[in-house]
Amino acid sequence: MKFNTKSPLFLITFGVLLFAAVMNLPMVLQFLQSVLSLVFPVVIGLLFAFVLNVPMRGFERLLKNLAVKMNKEISDQLLQKASLLLTLICIILVITIAWTMLIPALITSVKSISPLIRERWPEWLAILSSHEIDTSMITDWVNGIDFESLAGNAKHILGSAFSAASSTISLIMSGVFGMIIAIYVLSSKKILSRQSKKVVYANLKEETARRICEVAILVRDTFAKFLSGQCVEAIILGVLIFVSFSIFQIPYAGLIGFLTSLFAFIPYVGAFASCAIGVFLSLLVDPSKAVLCLVVYMVVQFVENQFIYPHVVGNSVGLMPIWTLIAALIGGKLFGVVGIIFAIPLTATLYVLIREDTNRKLAIKGTLSAQESE
Repeated sequence: MKFNTKSPLFLITFGVLLFAAVMNLPMVLQFLQSVLSLVFPVVIGLLFAFVLNVPMRGFERLLKNLAVKMNKEISDQLLQKASLLLTLICIILVITIAWTMLIPALITSVKSISPLIRERWPEWLAILSSHEIDTSMITDWVNGIDFESLAGNAKHILGSAFSAASSTISLIMSGVFGMIIAIYVLSSKKILSRQSKKVVYANLKEETARRICEVAILVRDTFAKFLSGQCVEAIILGVLIFVSFSIFQIPYAGLIGFLTSLFAFIPYVGAFASCAIGVFLSLLVDPSKAVLCLVVYMVVQFVENQFIYPHVVGNSVGLMPIWTLIAALIGGKLFGVVGIIFAIPLTATLYVLIREDTNRKLAIKGTLSAQESE
């Protein structure tokens, strides 16, 4: 009778290493932090590549269809580079349009805050007084504010802000290097995919390797569908807000609609941030418009959440509306904004895997009993 010593040796080695790591936990954490700082740009680059691969694949299909219609052949390498170039051009265009539309509007809004406060302050006090609200403390506080001194100290405030923001330079540089890495990854994604598949099949069982590749394709396709649906939903919500605000003559309709489209990429939650901005800007112009802004925004948001978002985004990833909502709530509770964004495609992937496993088990049981398969 032969005694297998591999398993006991493995357990002993693992126990010794675990004990050593626990006894030297600060050093282990410092080592892990150093390793994470080294690979962080690579992780950011892979994440960028994963996201940018969605529009890139869309351009690849478009260019292929155009080549077929024109009866021309196009090499995979040229197709890959052209689609990557078009993706980067689209990103630059979106950033440029956002910058040219958003920044001037924000500057105009900020410049108009102080005059609007001084002009509307008596009206606000009258409204509060009509509801029997004591405004003496608010009046004393506002009278104590020296707007001229605040404006004069703007340079010092900006200087402090830039000093505080200096700690983010490393993060910005990581983002820049991450984008460069993403470009290199996307420009040679087929080669990297082929190499990764070779490594997986060479070191794992064929069934396990095949399953890993299937799950990877499922994650890619699910995220692509989610991102496409999210873009459509953001455009729809922004247009609805712009049209509704224009009909009710609420100020800053274009700016708020644009902000709503940007924030709508955070499912269920992001659009409410633009609501707060819209109410604040409307309050500066006309307090009654602020109330109307809040009511109109809530009505549009309710309609969008109940009838548009679950069907547009939920159907795009193959989830029922109830699972889409639950995924967003749990993801936001656990991981904040990032969790809200990625929880829906992740839940859709898990849903498909669980469904396939359930159907497989039911099919096996169906071979034993016809009743159990129903």
